[in-house]
Amino acid sequence: MSDKGPRETRQVSVGQESTPVIENQPVPNSRPCAFSRSLMQQQLLLLDGAMGTQLFDRGLPPGDPPELLNLVDPDTVQTVHNEYLRAGSDIILTNTFGGNRHRLALHDLEDKVHEINDTAVRIAKQAALKFEALVAGSIGPLGVLLAPLGPMPAEAALDAFEEQVDGLTAGTRSRDANSSIDLLWIETMSCLDEAAIAIDACRQLSELPVAITMSFDTNCHTMMGVSPANAAKALLDAGASAVGVNCGNSLDDNEAVIAQMREAAPEAALIAKSNAGIPEWQGAKLSYSATPALMADFTRRLRDLGVQLVGGCCGTTPEHIAAMRSALREAA
Repeated sequence: MSDKGPRETRQVSVGQESTPVIENQPVPNSRPCAFSRSLMQQQLLLLDGAMGTQLFDRGLPPGDPPELLNLVDPDTVQTVHNEYLRAGSDIILTNTFGGNRHRLALHDLEDKVHEINDTAVRIAKQAALKFEALVAGSIGPLGVLLAPLGPMPAEAALDAFEEQVDGLTAGTRSRDANSSIDLLWIETMSCLDEAAIAIDACRQLSELPVAITMSFDTNCHTMMGVSPANAAKALLDAGASAVGVNCGNSLDDNEAVIAQMREAAPEAALIAKSNAGIPEWQGAKLSYSATPALMADFTRRLRDLGVQLVGGCCGTTPEHIAAMRSALREAA
């Protein structure tokens, strides 16, 4: 990892552990960032849709890591970004969901964390600049349970998240306009402890805003038993600028989750990035039940709930995003 400058040590409690955390002390910046300005200027920002689904449809073999395409086939990744931007996305996410050392180690790519993440930002930024859109650096779960439930110490988890954040923010720190992200985007979390560590890593290494979503796929709770209300309050307390839901079981379930988050945090900037309905096998191909029209209607309902960031997760295509953009234009 690159040198991160002067740091201080403090303690953060995760589960029953008390783990030393190395913390940067960034200089406060009173000017609103691009993300904050966009939230102030627009009632609702439209996110992109699925990246993995689109890459598999374009020939990525099952089981291969989508993040590797940043290095070996960047044109295909940029094509997906361009299609979402043409459909109307205001914010696109980098192709780095599994870009941490533990997930990449499954494919013997753990030594390419910085290169994969930095390259992904450059690919996304090249597309976004043409549309005056924002780029969010995507960070997914580590894929390993934290102690005491699993083998991952909190300090090791922090180090892994820091390593990915370091790659995502390299251009931002050097003020390189061609590789500067506008915010950090943590997604598909199920464990509050892991989510808090990821936020901590982002805040230690960057002044960028942090958005975070959890997946509520078990009776409107995460698989680790976290409720929407507890998630919203805890993540905001940890320093997130926007909180919400992604993936999940169904549009109705995610709408219920958002309603509970809104009740628990009336002033929060909320995110909904749901799957395109329920996944269904059609022969050997996995498809999703929600048509573009259904996703457009879902967008209208989320707007009425005061959600400020809406997009799609698994199964969501540029056609879905275009329909969602049309629904927002109708209401303007």
